[in-house]
Amino acid sequence: MAIEIRSAGVDDASRITVLLDQLGYPTEPADVAARLEYWLEDPQSTLLVAETEGVVAGVAAMHAFPLLEHTARRGRLVALVVDDRVRGQGIGRALVDAAEDRARRLGCRDMEITSSRNRSLAHQFYAGIGYDDACGSAARFVKTL
Repeated sequence: MAIEIRSAGVDDASRITVLLDQLGYPTEPADVAARLEYWLEDPQSTLLVAETEGVVAGVAAMHAFPLLEHTARRGRLVALVVDDRVRGQGIGRALVDAAEDRARRLGCRDMEITSSRNRSLAHQFYAGIGYDDACGSAARFVKTL
């Protein structure tokens, strides 16, 4: 199966909507299209899709942000989902590789991924491609504003 990784566009909103729903974030295509508008305009963000046989089968969203404690940036993979019908065929790995390449070009020294604790298969995937679970050495706090 051939996998083509490319930058996402507003025309991808309907397929990204389906993928977000599979990830547990149900939404509407119009809402995704609006989100794509600001994602695509942000020079420190990358939104990639993977196509197989002309169909968007996965999406990855990465943002690079500056670090104060180092002269560098950090990439954060804020979303990654592959259509559940084609998981296990290298699409996720191809998307992460492309996001990492983009992060390097943006001056990132490392990449972090946040993932809900209940996504054990995703955690196995991330560990298998070289990511360490840093929760033992760092905490993440979130507050709704």
